[in-house]
Amino acid sequence: MAVPVTAPERPARRVSSRHFVRLKLRVLGNNFRGQKWRVALFVLGVLLGLWFAAVGFFLLAVPGLADEPRYALMVAAFGGGVLTLGWLLLPLVFFGVDETLDPARFALLPLTRRTLVTGLLAAAGVSVPFLATAITSAGLVVTAAALGGWPAALVGAVGVVGGLLVCVAGARAVTSAFATMLRSRRVRDLAAVLLAVLAALLGPLQLLALAAVRQTDWDRMTGVARVVGWTPFGAPWTAGVDVAEGRAGAAAVKLLITAATLGVLLLWWSRSLESAMVGAASAGPSRARRSGGGGPVAQLFPRAVGWARRDRFGALVARECRYWWRDARRRANLITIAVVGVFVPVMVNLGGVTFSVGGGESSVQTTGDSSPVLVSLSVIFVGVLASVTLANQFGFDGSGYAANVVAGVPGRVELRARMAAFSIYVVPMLVVVTVLLAVLLDRPGWFGLMGGALSAAYGCGLAINGFVSVLGAYSLPETSNPFAMNSGAGFTKGLLTLVSMLASTIASVPLVVAAALLGDVWLWLALPVGLAYGVGAALLGAYLAGDALDRRQPELLAAVTPRR
Repeated sequence: MAVPVTAPERPARRVSSRHFVRLKLRVLGNNFRGQKWRVALFVLGVLLGLWFAAVGFFLLAVPGLADEPRYALMVAAFGGGVLTLGWLLLPLVFFGVDETLDPARFALLPLTRRTLVTGLLAAAGVSVPFLATAITSAGLVVTAAALGGWPAALVGAVGVVGGLLVCVAGARAVTSAFATMLRSRRVRDLAAVLLAVLAALLGPLQLLALAAVRQTDWDRMTGVARVVGWTPFGAPWTAGVDVAEGRAGAAAVKLLITAATLGVLLLWWSRSLESAMVGAASAGPSRARRSGGGGPVAQLFPRAVGWARRDRFGALVARECRYWWRDARRRANLITIAVVGVFVPVMVNLGGVTFSVGGGESSVQTTGDSSPVLVSLSVIFVGVLASVTLANQFGFDGSGYAANVVAGVPGRVELRARMAAFSIYVVPMLVVVTVLLAVLLDRPGWFGLMGGALSAAYGCGLAINGFVSVLGAYSLPETSNPFAMNSGAGFTKGLLTLVSMLASTIASVPLVVAAALLGDVWLWLALPVGLAYGVGAALLGAYLAGDALDRRQPELLAAVTPRR
């Protein structure tokens, strides 16, 4: 009897970082297959990134080429600190984090935490922002080489590599931790309050920084740069300059600070990453639904939309209201509107701030150079910014939009319902912005001027973004991280945002022209005219974009469905 011969088992190959890099490149190539517009946008993003990288490289290399050690230290400390802060903050408020390799997809694989973190860190380096930052920071190596020769260049190169790793690890750690906080129903209110408080500190700090630049001499700025150089924000970037100035010991300590910071960030990221993968962020114990009149259908309508009709429009408004409050990705956008919407007009109109210090007392005074035109422009920016959140409103639904396609929801009803639900949360924020700005400027008579311009800009933005969301939709990754973006989608989002904001601003220009030409009469006419202008624009946009949505429902569903 023949004995079957089995082939010897092949030993399992050890997973390393290069496998994650190859996997990301493979997924990236699959996403571009058959999508010429994605390829074009990606190439355009690469070209723009290289252009900004070249400019940054030149700015960081100029002090060394000009043989200015003092300015080299300031450029390295402040420039490197800005790069680090940009990596930490920009993913939260605008571009998002590239998660072509969603960590949740590795939850069932036998991978250690160390392998997963190092692999994802290596894969994160395969991106346009990382390449642009690397080229920019190479200017510091040139500066160190010009001032101190090859020993300073070598230390500077090590510091730059450490700084790049700190930037990537910090961005991942912050967004993962913040995503976990937003997913937790128990702490979502606390998260919003903390964000508002942190953002509130940015305005005064910016005013203080501008005053310091105007009133402080360069010697004092050099001292500040030395202090920043000993923090994790500046330590990796200033090590090469220290060697060039003969402080090799200080450079060694700064490299140790960089290594320690990187270790802490990787540990933080691994902890938050593991909790996200196993679903540790709990929504909390469910509460029994209150029984109320109206039956089970009425209980599906939140209190904020109790006025809505019990029909298809009302059901869509109720659903969108719940999604905007419960979905972490949408809540993150609402927080951004609340934070930026308050401080941009305040900083624009109170930008002429003077500081006087004497006798142990300090005072802050505004120059009072605000004008109706300047106020109108600043609040128009707020209205445009608020509405641009809907530029990819169908991307939030993803494959869930198929339910609306199957149900045959008319496009006009769909867009009107989405606009109404979004406005339930945003309009109160805009009212607060108007009242706050009127109080801070001590111009209560300008309330109608600001309210009219804000309403018109917001309505025009809703109309423009109705078209943008139908014609330029893109898919979002299926991940619990509200800041995650598919590879290349960050540039797509930025381009759509720019186009939408530009078109919405142009549509709101008549309000600015009226403020400049009509004078005091416009203070009384601005609010009713602006409200009518905004509401009319939104309804017209929903009417026209709704027809386009009816024709493009299958294509739209294919565009917002994530590709695996």
